[in-house]
Amino acid sequence: MRVSDGDRERTAQQLQQAFTEGRLTHLELEDRLEIALTAKTYADLQGLVTDLPVERVDEVIDLESKSGNIKRSGDWAVPRRLRAASKYGSVELDLSQAVITHQVVDIELDLNYGSAKIILPEGAVANVDAFQSDWGKASSDVPGRPRPGSLYVVITGQAKYGGLTVRYPRRRRFTH
Repeated sequence: MRVSDGDRERTAQQLQQAFTEGRLTHLELEDRLEIALTAKTYADLQGLVTDLPVERVDEVIDLESKSGNIKRSGDWAVPRRLRAASKYGSVELDLSQAVITHQVVDIELDLNYGSAKIILPEGAVANVDAFQSDWGKASSDVPGRPRPGSLYVVITGQAKYGGLTVRYPRRRRFTH
């Protein structure tokens, strides 16, 4: 899968951190940065950091709110398992620019009077079959079966008076 500028930048930051910690020599840093900044695929980037420590992301994170909305977007670390519960608010999880170190991510939702929106990176897939809503619906605009090399998100849980939407980021339209 092709990488974005953000992916290249995150890898470059990881390489610079390793240099700061004394894990790479100046020459190794220069060589790897050159490759990182011109990388086209995730395989190109992965080979640059396989011998470096991985920033540990908590395996399970619980997000809870009684009356407010829960929102995560931008550059944030996605755990292996994420549980989000809200009694009167909605949940919006934008994974499109997040750091995701796991091939499979489980998201469990527990909503009473709110809905959930999950935005996936291009190419990711999501299984929403185990999500139930009493007075809403689960809609997904992304494929639902696992694909080799693609992020696979499994969404479970329930909403009493809300629904679930899963989609890719909206494409920006440029005007002249």
